[in-house]
Amino acid sequence: MKLGLTAVRWVTGILFFGHGTQKLFGWFGGHGRDATGQFFESIGLRPGRRHATAAGVAEAGGGTLLALGLLTPAAAATLIGVMATAIRRVHLKNGPWASNGGYEYNLVLIAVMLVLADVGPGDVSLDHALGIERHGPLLALLALIGGVAGAEVLTRPSPSAASGDGSVPGDPAGAPGEPAVATAS
Repeated sequence: MKLGLTAVRWVTGILFFGHGTQKLFGWFGGHGRDATGQFFESIGLRPGRRHATAAGVAEAGGGTLLALGLLTPAAAATLIGVMATAIRRVHLKNGPWASNGGYEYNLVLIAVMLVLADVGPGDVSLDHALGIERHGPLLALLALIGGVAGAEVLTRPSPSAASGDGSVPGDPAGAPGEPAVATAS
């Protein structure tokens, strides 16, 4: 058993689950679908509530699969897609550093997903227990390509969508009363 691999999978999966349920239900200090939808509208993801629901389901569902070690390459691709969207829609223009609203954290999460798709979920996983564990560099590459391409197709702006500046009062990613720092992750 690889204890570190299991810990990374559990921690990352549980935190993604929590982040998704912030968007979906307002749990853990989140703002729910309506407020998150308004933020998504402001960054050109229209209709915002539908995109907020999709992002929440992808994060909560992908996080759950990741924590369980079930269908790990698919979970990785799903979570890569959400992080790629966050980078593209919000963080890229701010450069790499999180202190400037950049994409460093999202990129680290993408790297974690690539590692898990490459080395697999480990012995303490449903993939292993069910005998369906698949991993390797090809699956990692497919997870990356599938996640990024899927996100691009699913978040393609409609012709009438106007992009926001990414800085919105009441940003659902920030704590209530906190200054707006845009993040779609």
